[in-house]
Amino acid sequence: MPRPTSPRPDLLRVARLLLLLAILALSLRLAWFHETRYPLRPEGAPPLSLIVPPGSSAEAIGRQLHALGLVRYPLIFRILVVSRGVETVLKAGEYSFEGPLSLEQIVDMMARGEVVRHDVTVPEGKNLTDVAEIVTAHGIDAPAFLKAARDPAPIHDLDPVATDLEGYLFPDTYDVALSPGAPAALVVRMVQRFRAMMEPELPRLLTRGLSLRQVVTLASLVELETAQGEERPRIAAVFLNRLRKKMPLQTDPTVIYALRQAGAWDGKIHKPDLSIESPYNTYRIPGLPPGPIASPGRESLRAVLDPAEGPDLYFVSRNDGTHQFSRTLAEHNQAVERYQKRKRPVPEPPGSP
Repeated sequence: MPRPTSPRPDLLRVARLLLLLAILALSLRLAWFHETRYPLRPEGAPPLSLIVPPGSSAEAIGRQLHALGLVRYPLIFRILVVSRGVETVLKAGEYSFEGPLSLEQIVDMMARGEVVRHDVTVPEGKNLTDVAEIVTAHGIDAPAFLKAARDPAPIHDLDPVATDLEGYLFPDTYDVALSPGAPAALVVRMVQRFRAMMEPELPRLLTRGLSLRQVVTLASLVELETAQGEERPRIAAVFLNRLRKKMPLQTDPTVIYALRQAGAWDGKIHKPDLSIESPYNTYRIPGLPPGPIASPGRESLRAVLDPAEGPDLYFVSRNDGTHQFSRTLAEHNQAVERYQKRKRPVPEPPGSP
């Protein structure tokens, strides 16, 4: 009877090698699971901000995450995004990482582009420089914003003589994701919102004999003359009545705009300022100024499209946010005496009947 034989030495070595490989594979899998699915930061840790520039590679982003303590090894991040096929779809922008996030969760956020969005509110009655200051406070580059706002191309089909976008940046609240392209993108969105407001009204402009530029220019004057919504149609009517009678508009906001352009605005209008040489000075030059002096809101635009009816030619502040309207210069002088405490009547403006 033959004696039993022991396993061959080479088979034992193969078995041991396979066991080692299995253990190694299991260890690597556990390590990978630990690195990609377990957060490094504890519950309650403060939020971390990361700004990913456009064109950043997975390797560069991995180094940024490592510096923030969100990944131990940048190579792990790169391997993860490659293995998931998202290396080319990671979105640039600003990210806020709150709480204990795993590396897989971070990759998901960046692949979906869950960037931080800032609400930027632009009030009515602001000119281009004002708006640039507002958006700068939200992290948007002011020079880049002004460069885009001074390009009239987005409105040229509606206003062929526009030299910039003054008046056409619609005042509203916009959610903005910070990126190098944010300034130009915001300008485009503001013009688009203006167009959505005004394009349906274009047929009415023809019946009124007004161009879009004239409507927006008038609306910018209305916007800056009163904050009272119910007064706007009446103020629009005063300006339209004066234009029909070829009377100068004599509105202070245009003088302020001229002074700001000249770098001479100190926060108060002085008597010599009314004689400043500028096409925007409606005390010296009859008719409308060359273009809008600010961005009018919806109510002011509609006030010009639907002005009040009546013969009013003058208005003066009551010093309580409202205005006293008058049909004649004599009535206006009485209102000035009452509300502005003038000691002598206002001289009759040029062109008055």
